[in-house]
Amino acid sequence: MAPLVAAAPYISAATSVMQFTQQGAIGKYNQAANNRAATVLEGQAAQIEQKAEFDIAQFNKTYQKVKGETRVSLAKSGVQIGSGSAYNIALSNALEAKLQENLIRYNSQVAAANKREEASFARIKGSMARQSAKLAQIGTIASAGTTLMTMNQGSFGTKSYNQGAGSSKSLFTSNSAYR
Repeated sequence: MAPLVAAAPYISAATSVMQFTQQGAIGKYNQAANNRAATVLEGQAAQIEQKAEFDIAQFNKTYQKVKGETRVSLAKSGVQIGSGSAYNIALSNALEAKLQENLIRYNSQVAAANKREEASFARIKGSMARQSAKLAQIGTIASAGTTLMTMNQGSFGTKSYNQGAGSSKSLFTSNSAYR
């Protein structure tokens, strides 16, 4: 039993070192995982913006097709293109097309901004995980130090300064020597 008691401070110190190391590793891992998530989210933001350009191109292609079909229909019915009702229809369609293009662009910008914001929060979350691990490491060191101090208290922390066991001779000089 005595060897186990003598080894206790070393066992405590070794487990504290292992715990300290693992806390650091966990903090670094969590930070790296959140940074990776942020990178993925930023990539998604770029994809959203690229998709918006594709959607606008597709919309413009469809618009040009509808515009051509409208011209043909108006010409077949004998309406003069570029004046009166034909002009109003063309103007209305052009304004609607521009509105739709702006709407597609706006929606993609909002979605991309949201992804970038999520990426920002992921990075913050990673930094917080790392700082939390550092605080846990500090707590481990403090706890290990306290444990070692209380374990060794009987060895050197609270021993009396008498001249030996049972001695009545005080280590300090009495006041009478200075009179």
